[in-house]
Amino acid sequence: MKYGNLIIEKREYVLLKKLMNLSKYYKDVTLGKSIKKLSSEIESAKICDEKDMPNDVIRFNSTITVVSEKGWSKKFTLVTPSESDVKEGKISLLTPMGSAVIGYAEGDAIIWEFPSGEQNLMIGKVEQGNRKLNVSMVL
Repeated sequence: MKYGNLIIEKREYVLLKKLMNLSKYYKDVTLGKSIKKLSSEIESAKICDEKDMPNDVIRFNSTITVVSEKGWSKKFTLVTPSESDVKEGKISLLTPMGSAVIGYAEGDAIIWEFPSGEQNLMIGKVEQGNRKLNVSMVL
């Protein structure tokens, strides 16, 4: 891991915790596993002010290219659940793919459990979106 731990911006951390708490009410087993793993990972995350966030760390509204050891690659934008639209390449943070990448940096390798099984992923390019996150929103 490039920076030693996940790195999450303070306001995004607050929203992330809210979203994870609300997600406990969903019955989806895969989602539950993803949120549980993410929840344990963010306990040791470095929480930063906006001005201190590295530009290559994945956060809300980042566009990411992920490459799998199985040869596929996927480019998507990480969004809140209410903005999710798979056809437009907008993936919710609460999906297995979304929760797998938040807080990681360009060049990091991760292992994550997807519905199809565990896969090794490499974070390719990370581009930051221009839109600011509305922290007062929940879903």
